[in-house]
Amino acid sequence: MNPNKVERSRVRQLTDLPNVGKACAADLLLLGIHEPEQLVGRSPFEMYESLCSITGLYQDPCVIDVFISITRFMAGEAPRPWWDYTEERKLAVAAGPTKAVTIKEYSHQDLEAGLSFRSGGPWRKRQPR
Repeated sequence: MNPNKVERSRVRQLTDLPNVGKACAADLLLLGIHEPEQLVGRSPFEMYESLCSITGLYQDPCVIDVFISITRFMAGEAPRPWWDYTEERKLAVAAGPTKAVTIKEYSHQDLEAGLSFRSGGPWRKRQPR
């Protein structure tokens, strides 16, 4: 949902959360998150790594930005667009493994080796045909 339209008192389902549409809600369900309250106390970086592991695909790192936005919202912060958290994510990733995340940067060689795009980045492994 667009962060400008979110009313905290009306958040009942995952798609009521800021920045969460059907695709993101499906990802959250894969993580075992069925209700917004289940996001309280969760690590967005660990959620990202779990999603990559469960799907067997490298997700676009911007997914972390969305996960930061919704965990912060559920912790009481105002709803904000996911891209407000991009710089924070980049700094956390640059800080290294203390943030419990490992995001691999990919090159054209990786694309030739069998990766395809998901959400603007070469993150999804191609399925064998």
